[in-house]
Amino acid sequence: MAEPVAVWKELEGLRGDALNEWRVSDVRNNASYEERNLHTLPLPFGWFMVAYSDELEVGQVKPLYYFGQDLALWRGEDGQPRMIEAFCKHLGAHMGYGGRVSGNALECPFHAWEYDGQGAVTKVPYAKKIPPSAARPCKQQWHITEVNKQILVWYHPFNEEPKWQPDSFDQVHDPDWTEYDKYEWIVHGPVQNMAENGVDAAHFKYIHGTKSFPEYDFEFDGHKRTASVDAKMQTPKGEVDGTIAYGTVGPGQSWTKFTGISETLMVAGITPIDQGKTHIRFAFTQPKKEAEGPMANLAKAMRREICRQLDQDKVVWDRQKYKPKPSICDGDGPILPFRKFFAQFYAEWGDDGKNITKLKIDKKAG
Repeated sequence: MAEPVAVWKELEGLRGDALNEWRVSDVRNNASYEERNLHTLPLPFGWFMVAYSDELEVGQVKPLYYFGQDLALWRGEDGQPRMIEAFCKHLGAHMGYGGRVSGNALECPFHAWEYDGQGAVTKVPYAKKIPPSAARPCKQQWHITEVNKQILVWYHPFNEEPKWQPDSFDQVHDPDWTEYDKYEWIVHGPVQNMAENGVDAAHFKYIHGTKSFPEYDFEFDGHKRTASVDAKMQTPKGEVDGTIAYGTVGPGQSWTKFTGISETLMVAGITPIDQGKTHIRFAFTQPKKEAEGPMANLAKAMRREICRQLDQDKVVWDRQKYKPKPSICDGDGPILPFRKFFAQFYAEWGDDGKNITKLKIDKKAG
C-alpha cells in the first residue's frame, strides 16, 4: 500500500452510498466564488457532455442546468436530440418540467406552444397567427451531436459555429468490450482547475501517494492536449509499472487509456454548471476477457483506483483559489504553458486564434 496521502483524513470512512453522495453533495465552509477568484474566469467554449445517450429515450424531455442556464433537452420521434432554453417565450413556463414531445417538437406544458430545435415557435394550437417575436429562432443556438454513447453540445458565449468536432473511440461500440461503468462528481471549482491538474506532475506524489514523481511527455497541438505518463501504480498484486496515455479535445472532452496493468479506456465529460461548479463524469470500458474473466478483480480495482484519485483531487478542488500569478518552481510541470494553451478557450479574453499551435515537453519532474 502507498503511504497515506495528505487528504486521507477528509475521505476517511467514506464508502459505498456515503462516498457516492459525498461526490455530488454541496460543500460546507468553503469561501465564496468571489473570494476564490472564480468569477474572474469565463466559461470556456467547446463541446460538452450533457447526458449519456441511454438517459434520453425517444419522446423524453429532460430539464438541465449547465453554462449558468436552464435548458430543456428532448429526443424527437426521428431519434435526434435537441436542446433549447427552458423558458417558454409566452409566459415563461419551464418546459423541462411537464413539457412533452410532439413529433420532433417540444410542447410547452402551460399552453401547448410547440418549439423546434432552434427555439422557434412553430405552432400555437388556439391562435391563428404566431407572434413574430416567438417565431424567430433563439439567439443562442445549440449544436448537438452523439458520440461515444454520449450527447454533447457546443457552447460558445458569442454563438459562434463549432471550430472542431469531438473525438470518437471504436472500443465504445466493440462487442468485445464492456458496457460503460459510470461514475460522477460535482466539483466546486472551474474547468480550468481540473484541466490544469493533468500537467501538474508533482501532485501525483503528494495527493495520490505515488512513490516518486512520474516521468511525463506532454504535447499541446491546437485545441488538443495529449500526454503519456509512466507511473508505478498500486494493485492487489503490489506495485506495477503502468503507462497512462491521455488527451483532451478542447476543455470538455477527455479520454485516458491505461496499459500495463489492466487495459482500460475512460471517456470523461467535464461540463461547467456555472463559473464555480463543474459536473465530471467518468465512463469506463474494458476488454470483456479482462473485466469478466480471471482478471476481473484487477480490472475492478483499476477502476476503483482511478475514481479514488479523483476523490483525492476533489478535496483540493472544492476549496481551491484561482491564482492568476502563481509562484511556480522548476519541479511543478508546465503549468504556465498550459495556462497559455487553455486561455484560447476564453472567448471573452480575445485569445482565440492566439493559442500555442504546437509545443512538446518531455522531461522528468522533480
